[in-house]
Amino acid sequence: MKSVPHLVVVAALAFAVVGCGQKGPLYLPAKPAPISTPAAPVAPAPADSSAPVSK
Repeated sequence: MKSVPHLVVVAALAFAVVGCGQKGPLYLPAKPAPISTPAAPVAPAPADSSAPVSK
């Protein structure tokens, strides 16, 4: 006779677990947009005085 109360408790817990959570179909959340940081400004290359100047 002890098995009947145990069965009732297990059934009640099963219904409680099934009732929890999100309703509706499961889905994967959208990926967040990548955060881009502005690149550091690039310094211009120093002028090479030994290079020939074309005109």
